[in-house]
Amino acid sequence: MAVAGPRVDVRLGAPKLAHSPAMKLPHPSFWFEYDRAAVPQVQVNRMQSVAAFERAQRVLVGGVNSPVRAYGAVGGEPVFVDRAEGPFLFDIDGNRYVDLVGSWGPAIVGHAHPAVVEAVQQAAANGLSFGACCPLETELAEIILGAIGSGELIRFVNSGTEAVMSAVRLIRAVTGRSRIIKFLGCYHGHSDGLLVACGSGASTLGVPSSAGVPEKIASLTLLAPFNDLAVVERIFAEHADDIAGVLVEPIAGNMGYIEPNAGFLEGLRALCDRHGSLLVFDEVMTGFRVAWGGYQVVIDVQPDVTCLGKVIGGGMPVAAYAGRREVMELVSPLGPMYQAGTLSGNPLGMASGIATLKICSRPGFYESLHEQSTRLAVGLRAAAESASVAVQTAARGGMLGMAFAETPVRDYVAAQACNHELFAKFFHAMLDRGVWLPPSGYEAMFISSAHDDECIDQIIGAAAESFRVIQE
Repeated sequence: MAVAGPRVDVRLGAPKLAHSPAMKLPHPSFWFEYDRAAVPQVQVNRMQSVAAFERAQRVLVGGVNSPVRAYGAVGGEPVFVDRAEGPFLFDIDGNRYVDLVGSWGPAIVGHAHPAVVEAVQQAAANGLSFGACCPLETELAEIILGAIGSGELIRFVNSGTEAVMSAVRLIRAVTGRSRIIKFLGCYHGHSDGLLVACGSGASTLGVPSSAGVPEKIASLTLLAPFNDLAVVERIFAEHADDIAGVLVEPIAGNMGYIEPNAGFLEGLRALCDRHGSLLVFDEVMTGFRVAWGGYQVVIDVQPDVTCLGKVIGGGMPVAAYAGRREVMELVSPLGPMYQAGTLSGNPLGMASGIATLKICSRPGFYESLHEQSTRLAVGLRAAAESASVAVQTAARGGMLGMAFAETPVRDYVAAQACNHELFAKFFHAMLDRGVWLPPSGYEAMFISSAHDDECIDQIIGAAAESFRVIQE
């Protein structure tokens, strides 16, 4: 299948305020009140969203079911969505937005694509959940394994968190070792061992970054800077006999958008091979998003285990982990590593994933997606330069990033130095001009095949005006 072309040579930064490398949002101590008077606004009525949030806060924790939706990183009150169609979201007040979140990645063919909706409706008519085997599981598995190339067996689960949590348990079962290496700024879900922040010392021991995580569990996670192979080598030198494996986002998407340096992923592969550890790619975000199969296909580095989610479910709660036969055969019922799920392989999710990936497999799909995301990245950068605003952008496939930075950002420390407050102003200026951005500068953006030239032009036009007004 076709893969995305070469990346556009514009780089991404990430926002300014410090946040836990494992969390989606800055720590609450960094939250601030958004001063709408500080940015000239267009008049947008969102009174029903205000009322909906007040009601939600009475029964939902913080009024939300995922922290990033609370707008804590940008200030203000969240907008409530009524429906989505193609490249657009519509809020409950009737306002329309060009969507650059795409349900955080899954909506690669646009929202409510007729073929996907029809597939889900047909599956739903036969029953919402069986708790038993169904042929759709096998069909989706065959599509995925045929694309990624690094897997022979796959197990479906319900979320990226569950996929990565299971993969970590699996590599520990394979190696009989306890520790893993992960990278500062990479997010792998909210399981205990991955909610860690940086400790001290050359071989950085993890310490809990969330209440409720025991120190003993966090200490099994060793942290290194993204794109710094030398630190990983030092960690292996000190702990090689107890390192089960290395867990990495091949493209970091939760500290902006940062691609690996040349040789970084290849170096991780070599280190794991040398020390008998396993390499896990968390492609929950990048799998079938940046190219057919994922980033591992682009760079031709094969991990031992791949974690997938988002696009493979087409918007339904579907995720998976896959690997070589001898690795995956340790998973129950074939092996001693237990993992189960009542709703795993849910027929609605399988149907949605199959329909979505069939669209993605069409000739030219990823070339077109990459062309549009590249045009948007270049246009945003140009609009910022015209307004004398320092912005870095990058794009690959249907994934892109933009942040306020003077120079390219290659790791988490550099990401923390970017201007988060200016992003917050930009976020609200764009929202008021009909563009839906992620409500945190630490997040990547996503476009779909439904984002045509008119959508891209609208985003760039709104950005040009927004860059100008946030400077006034």
